Amino acid sequence: MTRSAAPEQSELRLLVPSLMFIALVVAAVASLGAPLITSVATTFHVSLGSAQWTLTIALLSGAVATPVLGRLGAGPHRRATILVTLAVVVAGSALTVLPLPFAWLLVGRAAQGVGLGLTALMMGVARDHLPEKRSAATIALISVVSIIGVGVGYPLAGLLAEFGGVRAAYGFGLFVTAVAFLTAWRSMPEAPEGRSAHVDVAGAVVLAAALLLVLFLAGERNLWSRHLAVAAGLVVVAVVLLCVWAVIELRSTTPLVDVRAVRHPAVAGANLAMFVGGIGMYLLLTLITRYAQTPHGAGYGFGLTTFVAGLVLVPFSVLGFVAGKLTPRVRTRIADPLLLAGSAVVVGGGFALFAAARSDLAELFAAMGVLGLGVGGFSAAMPGVILAVTPKSETSSAMSFNYVVRSVGYSLGSAIGGLILAAGTGPGHLFPDDSAYTTAALVGIGAMAITTLTSLALARRRSSETNL
Repeated sequence: MTRSAAPEQSELRLLVPSLMFIALVVAAVASLGAPLITSVATTFHVSLGSAQWTLTIALLSGAVATPVLGRLGAGPHRRATILVTLAVVVAGSALTVLPLPFAWLLVGRAAQGVGLGLTALMMGVARDHLPEKRSAATIALISVVSIIGVGVGYPLAGLLAEFGGVRAAYGFGLFVTAVAFLTAWRSMPEAPEGRSAHVDVAGAVVLAAALLLVLFLAGERNLWSRHLAVAAGLVVVAVVLLCVWAVIELRSTTPLVDVRAVRHPAVAGANLAMFVGGIGMYLLLTLITRYAQTPHGAGYGFGLTTFVAGLVLVPFSVLGFVAGKLTPRVRTRIADPLLLAGSAVVVGGGFALFAAARSDLAELFAAMGVLGLGVGGFSAAMPGVILAVTPKSETSSAMSFNYVVRSVGYSLGSAIGGLILAAGTGPGHLFPDDSAYTTAALVGIGAMAITTLTSLALARRRSSETNL
């Protein structure tokens, strides 16, 4: 079955919800690892550190697959790329459900993570097949649902795990990914004619090695506390690999990512804002969920179960979606870089609220809602900054690089939070001092201040270019 490059009006009506649904599903399924780590450790009789890889390996495969899929999505076989990728995700979901050893669960989670690369392709489809005004609003919402999918997947996975075990939670992932595949089969149109795309294999391999090191360093907190010299050495290796990758891309006639386009001040500034902002956003998400689950015996916290702690994410998802819906209307009056700056300030406000008031559960809900509002606005405005200087044919590739940057930022945000809390844990204590959370919140405020200043610099540059 094929779809023409110019879908009928009835197919266009189906296209927008299909794009949203697929982006939501791949984000939610990839996030299933976070709330199930303890259950996986118990079910498969492995350590918590080993179980943590069910999340890390999904992030890694997603970060590696995203630029590759972005390049393939820029070519003539975008529909086939989407369907094959979703088929891989479905197969991986099946592996997580079958009664197989732990190693096969990791293989399945890696296959599920590949689906994260589809978000940029959904944006490319929207930009090619929807009217300009509608495509801008749709792309903004796709960016938002790829974030709030975490908020949807976390409590649902926690609930299913509590009542049906870890296999039930992963079984839900299999069901929704199968529905997403059927949805894509029915609704995805072919790419416009005249497109071509070639994958830079050497660039992909080097980037994969660099990202593996970055995410490994982000996840292995004990390495930093016990073997600092080794960790520092691996950081140097990762930086060297990224430099080698950049050289390969600059010399390639068919680069995985157009590094020259990435060097455009607007794109470079947006990616810097995404990187630092991503660190801050995921740091606060990590702090609040961990604080909520800390037992009362630590002298603070609420001792919530995985499912109830997941409900704390509901305000994050709801207000994030609201911000995403409102942003396209606000963009007619306020430039995208200013929206980025304003959203970063809102996230900083969430940090300030968490630092000052967290003795009541309602205060955690409020801080999470503020975070969702800021993240939703930031995510919705980000594509506009990048796509304003990006050709239509390069939409998937440009946004895929931004999502790689976001993934690395999120991973580092989680790692930084863990390191700060570990440093604030006294000898012989299981949980950190309450003051460690305040310290982490202050670090987050600093990150969002940098993000705000970067966004304001982008706004100032756009204003000067407009006045020329």
